[in-house]
Amino acid sequence: MTTIITGNKLAFTETDAHNWCIDTGLNRPGHTACYLLHDNGELAFIDTGTSNNVPGLLILIRELGFAPEQVRWILPTHVHLDHAGGAGALLKHCKNALLATHHKGLPHMIDPARLQQGARDVYGREMFQRCFGSLIPAAEERCLALHDGEQLSLGKRHLCFIDTPGHANHHGCFFDQESASLYTGDSFGLHYRALDRQGIPWLMATTTPVAFDPASWMKSLDKMMAMQPELACLTHFGLLRQPGNWQRQLRESIQSHADIALQEERAGVKEGRQQRLARVLLEAAVTQVRQHNPDISRDHIERLLTDDIRLNSQGLDIWLTRREKKRLAG
Repeated sequence: MTTIITGNKLAFTETDAHNWCIDTGLNRPGHTACYLLHDNGELAFIDTGTSNNVPGLLILIRELGFAPEQVRWILPTHVHLDHAGGAGALLKHCKNALLATHHKGLPHMIDPARLQQGARDVYGREMFQRCFGSLIPAAEERCLALHDGEQLSLGKRHLCFIDTPGHANHHGCFFDQESASLYTGDSFGLHYRALDRQGIPWLMATTTPVAFDPASWMKSLDKMMAMQPELACLTHFGLLRQPGNWQRQLRESIQSHADIALQEERAGVKEGRQQRLARVLLEAAVTQVRQHNPDISRDHIERLLTDDIRLNSQGLDIWLTRREKKRLAG
């Protein structure tokens, strides 16, 4: 069951003198992060978590010796609510900030009604309210639509926006050129630190509704790796050094998810498809994890992965529906 840690204290890790990884507490500790960057008196949030943890973010700013007025940028990698649900509320409290995100996603920050309804359809009304709270519209005059290659200044640093569809068609990453740090949102998959073995991570694709596109995702990984990042900062979760060493594992996971879905498509049975996808995805993940780290029990793997597997199966089911509509349209 999805849970959220509420309250005013958020755990964080200082990755260097300019960068903090903040645990928003969504789902469980070590599952969902956002990042706070600082340079020359200016701050930027990359992803924000949900509205529920905005009070904690504001307290954390002050604990670190800053003020909300120093926030210059609020930068959701995409508008899924675990990444951007708190963006509008945070913008209200940070009077000098601008919200900047992918041009395809920005309208949903300004008018979040469809975004809110879509999330309620996925999670259910009760879980939505408990996990995500209220979505606050972002003032249009304080928003900026981003396109591939655009540069944002933060103090003396420059953040480059990279258009990275695949997980979502409105997904973008931010590359800090000075530190060679890449803030990946969901485009470098899901990293479960509890499944690491001898410093080697285990990564899984995230195909949550509604715009999984494996071919585009592979191309996005090419773009990301072309920046030669030394550090990947994942929303789910934490830091991976030398991410180029681990991209093959993520590519294999993306392809495995697509292959499992296409096998269902060939079977041609729609009834119960999402549930079958979930079962097959879970079995495949358990096998892969046990190969990676034989010391981890099946029960532990299932506890960690079940919620994400459920969302992945929903996303794959929607992907197959879109493929069918495209075929029928000729």
